[in-house]
Amino acid sequence: MGTKNEEMVSAEQNLNPLCFECGQQHWTRENHLYNYQNDVDDDLVCHICLQPLLQPLDTPCGHTFCYKCLRNFLQEKDFCPLDRKRLHFKLCKKSSILVHKLLDKLLVSCPFSSVCEEVMQRCDLEAHLKNRCPGASHRRAALERRKNSKLQADTESESESSMIDRPGSQSPDAEHAGTGTAPAEQNFTSATVPVWTDESGLDNPAFEENTGADTTHQPPSLPEGEITTIEIHRSNPYIELGISIVGGNETPLINVVIQEVYRDGIIARDGRLLAGDQILQVNSFDISNVSHNHARAILSQPCTVLHLTVLRERRFGSRTHNHSDSPPQREESFHVTLHKRDSNEQLGIKLVRRTDEPGVFVLDLLEGGLAAQDGRLCSNDKVLAINGHDLKHGTPELAAQIIQASGERVSLTISRPAKSQIMSILRDGGTHPVSQHQSHQLYHSNRPSPHKDLSQCVTCQEKHITVKKEPHESLGMTVAGGRGSKSGELPIFVTSVQPHGCLARDGRIKRGDVLMNINGIDLTNLSHSEAVAMLKASTASSVVSLKALEVQIAEEQPQATDEQPSTISENEYDASWSPSWVMWLGLPSCLHSCHDVVLRRSNLASWGFSIVGGYEENHTNQPFFIKTIVLGTPAYFDGRLKCGDMIVAVNGLSTVGMSHSALVPMLKEQRNKVTLTVICWPGSLI
Repeated sequence: MGTKNEEMVSAEQNLNPLCFECGQQHWTRENHLYNYQNDVDDDLVCHICLQPLLQPLDTPCGHTFCYKCLRNFLQEKDFCPLDRKRLHFKLCKKSSILVHKLLDKLLVSCPFSSVCEEVMQRCDLEAHLKNRCPGASHRRAALERRKNSKLQADTESESESSMIDRPGSQSPDAEHAGTGTAPAEQNFTSATVPVWTDESGLDNPAFEENTGADTTHQPPSLPEGEITTIEIHRSNPYIELGISIVGGNETPLINVVIQEVYRDGIIARDGRLLAGDQILQVNSFDISNVSHNHARAILSQPCTVLHLTVLRERRFGSRTHNHSDSPPQREESFHVTLHKRDSNEQLGIKLVRRTDEPGVFVLDLLEGGLAAQDGRLCSNDKVLAINGHDLKHGTPELAAQIIQASGERVSLTISRPAKSQIMSILRDGGTHPVSQHQSHQLYHSNRPSPHKDLSQCVTCQEKHITVKKEPHESLGMTVAGGRGSKSGELPIFVTSVQPHGCLARDGRIKRGDVLMNINGIDLTNLSHSEAVAMLKASTASSVVSLKALEVQIAEEQPQATDEQPSTISENEYDASWSPSWVMWLGLPSCLHSCHDVVLRRSNLASWGFSIVGGYEENHTNQPFFIKTIVLGTPAYFDGRLKCGDMIVAVNGLSTVGMSHSALVPMLKEQRNKVTLTVICWPGSLI
């Protein structure tokens, strides 16, 4: 019996800490451990640990290894593990964002397989363990109970003893003495319990050579509901920011919104920007109402110092705090009629939406504008109707269209809290306050909005191509995508056309084309590896027939200025090219891949996301897009919804043809569970 107890104590003392990010036991100096579901491409495997890459580093000689594997190897050696060329750690560079994205999409299973059989992308495992996994939840509770009982035992022990043993002075046979297991238990709990908290755990997501600078001067979080300008520094002006974006004025999103912030990128290391933040201005360029690709070109301009003006929507708080368990707040409604001198005169009103309450709200009045001169409107007023058009669940875009079509007389129905409530609203208001100098600099809210239908901006042209080539000559192109691919459920598309190849000589297949068929074989439902095998099989033929879709994006012509950003490279053989988000929006429905996201809540608080789009009067049908996901809500904790996702059904009911004012109440009426059918296209990499 004594020997058995000794083995248990020894095992407990030597037990590796439990990592909150991967859910398995390993030391800080070691890589995370994952249960991968599928075979991983050899190009994504580290040839030191023989596992899929983590924090990949590229060597000058063209090889890629895990950051920790290479660092540990070069502490003893001075050459590359593969070709044995001389190598210094400081000469290695982080792999591209595209490589990180491919690695993040690898499928892994939950480590608590006895109670949780979930399979997810590697990048989603940490959120799953923190918020959704029952096994991880039970483990945290057990560790917390152990910690509390240990603290209680320590307190009782201190009260009974006036002497503290020096470290290492305890007898080797102390496990027989009642409290002899305490040091081992203390080691175990102190190593494991903290890693399940929200504080920094065993592994800093950023590379460790930067942790000293990052942790000593953590930048403050951005204020919610306010426009803020931040400064981003990068030593290499050409390095990617490490974000993906959605939005643009050809979509109902209008503004440019961050979809994802990629680990180890410039923005992630800065730490201030989050998914859902809206980018309004980049250095001297206002991008609050421009096309997606124009905003992308501006964000891609090389510079060492980047000034970003951004808006983070307010998390909580309602304009009137009208909760179900409190009496309704009294509001005053009144009418304001504004007379324009001519139909083209602007009212001078900035209208916004809110995440915590449906409808259209007055953010600001342009100094000297018609509304400001009238004097009856003020910030935070809710616009109930314009010229008889109901806007209780409307959008600022619809309001602007009604105003532009109204002629010289505009009649507004306004709702405003009673005077006794104004002070509390000023303290807790949920609109987006903006300083005066920023208001005039950034927003000319009543300028004509070039908001267009997606069908007018993104179109697809089908083309059938027959190419003659030498037998065994390759087609000369690279492709990406495929069903179940690491970038999402994408069709097969061309990423580059190699110079001097047969397709380059033919000239009809272009970068970005979606491949539908080759020699009569359908490619639309194949995985990436299956499609590549079909393309390679065609090399034996002297004639190859291709069916493809060419996605055409109608770009707006920016006004001429002294300084215009250069466009993204048009070189058809550009290894750094990645598709634009709006490219996916023009694809026919037969290429869409939908998936269900089930959200649950324990009370009638917000689901935690805002939507734009839908059928509106004076405007054709638009898809519903998720614009923001609010921190601390069911949508945020679930982790599967992203900004820019399209909602095509709610609880099995199609949203096609549904108005915005119909969908919002429908979502609010769902009590504890809602099933959203969504299409998720990857945002544009910046």
